[in-house]
Amino acid sequence: MRPIVLTAGEPAGIGPDIVLAAACQDWPVNLVCVADQALLRARAQALGIDIVLREFESFQETTAHQPGTLHVIDIPLSAAVVPGVLNTANASYVLATLDCAIELCRSGDMHAMVTAPVQKSVINEAGIPFQGHTEFIASALNIPRVVMMLVAETLRVALATTHLPLSEVPKAITEENLSQTLDILHRGLQQLGFSAPRLSVLGLNPHAGESGYLGREELEIIMPVCDRLRAAGMTLHGPISADTAFTGAQRANTDAYLAMYHDQGLPVLKAVGFGQAVNVTLGLPIIRTSVDHGTALSIAGTGRADASSLIKAIELAASMTLS
Repeated sequence: MRPIVLTAGEPAGIGPDIVLAAACQDWPVNLVCVADQALLRARAQALGIDIVLREFESFQETTAHQPGTLHVIDIPLSAAVVPGVLNTANASYVLATLDCAIELCRSGDMHAMVTAPVQKSVINEAGIPFQGHTEFIASALNIPRVVMMLVAETLRVALATTHLPLSEVPKAITEENLSQTLDILHRGLQQLGFSAPRLSVLGLNPHAGESGYLGREELEIIMPVCDRLRAAGMTLHGPISADTAFTGAQRANTDAYLAMYHDQGLPVLKAVGFGQAVNVTLGLPIIRTSVDHGTALSIAGTGRADASSLIKAIELAASMTLS
């Protein structure tokens, strides 16, 4: 039974807290965390979590995870950590944990990777260009296009563009990009068990462009792509107006939505399932899931962090590895 690798994310955030909490649960797979072992030990002590941290030595483990234990691949911090206080000196440490986890999955030693939240701002302030987990992992694996999809129970929202300023979104929505995104989304859903996924594609503009009066991207780009993919056999509805796309009737006939930009679809999903949602990266040669929230610096090390999203992310990764 090959394990799932966890990354603890930003060391000053709640990543270490929720990783430790998740390790106290019962799991049908082994968990291995890539992090500074001393950091985890100190955070466990501060939180009053009784846990045994073990150096991970072998990829031949055959037993399931034991609650209250965690195997650790130790990567040293660059500087001491104060919960809630960011330090650019540790930006390289955060990326080193990601690089390690990616390589373990690439080599086949790990079945999947599950990531705790990172702080994009502090990595960029350290002089390292960084858009986000999704883009970093795709680049490391030389994958030109992946799709970010968030899942909250039966609601699934994928993104045509991810971490872009709103002003840059329209030019990023091309027929080629949209076609590739929908193809990856369709295949990803099939891998998750949907034999004939039903997709709803949101328009970019209010009222899906109002027949061109509120924007022409729907007429000139989105609709032709949808028509072509429908003709090829894909079950696809759209482009539809985002303001009515998430009604009960539409949701009942949709397995996944494709939103044109980050804050078009994700506020709806997070209103429904924040703290319980999972971020899944589709189109990678490895399995990768993540939490749906940020580093929550203000509550790091206080015992108030909720590990529910990380637990859901591990559950989904485990189900994908065992399917």
